[in-house]
Amino acid sequence: MSVQERKQRERADRERLIVATARELAEQQGWDAVTTRLLAQRIEYSQPVLYSHFRGKREIIGAVALEGAAEMAAALRAATAAADGPRARVTALARTYLAFAEHNPAVYDAMFQLDGGLTFAEDDTPEPLKDAFAALLESLGEVAGEGVHPGLFTEVFWAALHGLATLTRAGRLPPEHTAQRLELLVDRLAVL
Repeated sequence: MSVQERKQRERADRERLIVATARELAEQQGWDAVTTRLLAQRIEYSQPVLYSHFRGKREIIGAVALEGAAEMAAALRAATAAADGPRARVTALARTYLAFAEHNPAVYDAMFQLDGGLTFAEDDTPEPLKDAFAALLESLGEVAGEGVHPGLFTEVFWAALHGLATLTRAGRLPPEHTAQRLELLVDRLAVL
């Protein structure tokens, strides 16, 4: 291995460490606790080293969001692949989406609530975000109904899931009725 390759590997390792540490800290204490000073302390590098990877917290949030999008896409695909039939796939997708939001609140916030400097639904949208939407579209497109644009249907269904996730987490919707809400959403929106 050349010196250049070793340095590139070390840089990538440091970057992963920064993102993992920020994510862990955010999940434990919230995003307000994530500062470049605290991250530098936790990873045992100076702040200038941290800034050599990311221009600031906004870019770190973006990196966490991209990692989360890739994880969510994989989870959605795994859940829908194991389901038999369109209704089961849509139900599995919805359950998996809400479970991801519940179990990864800081990552979910990085993906959809905080400014990580990422663009959505544009030509320059990063691939992990496009892939997460594609993971939704793969199952939802088949239940959009005749004459309904699959992408628009997916946006509406996704917005409903996001609303359920956000309102439940904020305590505005009682969590004990989540299963009934999901059933209602699938029954009313999906053409099965």
